[in-house]
Amino acid sequence: MTTETPARTAPAATADFWFDPLCPWAWMTSRWILEVEEVRDITVRWHVMSLSVLNEDKPDLPQEYREMLSRGWGPVRVVTAARVLHGEDVVLPLYTALGTRRHPGGRDDWDGIVAEALAEVGLPAELAGYADRDTYDAELRASHAEGIGRVGEEVGTPVVAFGDVAFFGPVVTPAPKGEDAGRLWDGCVLVAGTPGFFELKRTRTRGPVFD
Repeated sequence: MTTETPARTAPAATADFWFDPLCPWAWMTSRWILEVEEVRDITVRWHVMSLSVLNEDKPDLPQEYREMLSRGWGPVRVVTAARVLHGEDVVLPLYTALGTRRHPGGRDDWDGIVAEALAEVGLPAELAGYADRDTYDAELRASHAEGIGRVGEEVGTPVVAFGDVAFFGPVVTPAPKGEDAGRLWDGCVLVAGTPGFFELKRTRTRGPVFD
């Protein structure tokens, strides 16, 4: 009598995702990768990066963009403080609560957005005060440096690491759902596994479609 050896289950793939709550394109990609978690055996780890940090030494930015980046310190500081004080598990729900108000909701009153988002996910209202403090800027900059170090300074957010290989993007709208999301993931994994692959790109012909 022989005993069959049970088939081994391969470990879930890991994707690391760097986002700035300010960025609508990071929001679109984040909604895509959450769909991927439903149709592929993957686990996503969430990290902050900062467009404000990325652009702080660039002198020739348009004034409107510079003003946006000045406001952008607040939300990413709050997410960082929440992570440091309350753990990694709060990052995604807080990002989702912030992003839902900012992107599909179309709001730009960050004080109100942050206050409501903290309340929604059950975090202390006092965390909002970190928006104007540099208390955890070292941690913010370290997370940012880890993500941007994977892809280079000439890109932005989102940064997604497919195992050991990271890319800026994918930049996609609207966010694919179901098996369409899974197929895009499969393609990203394929190119990430191709030595020497760096870039595919075409001109964007429309803005983010929030559905």
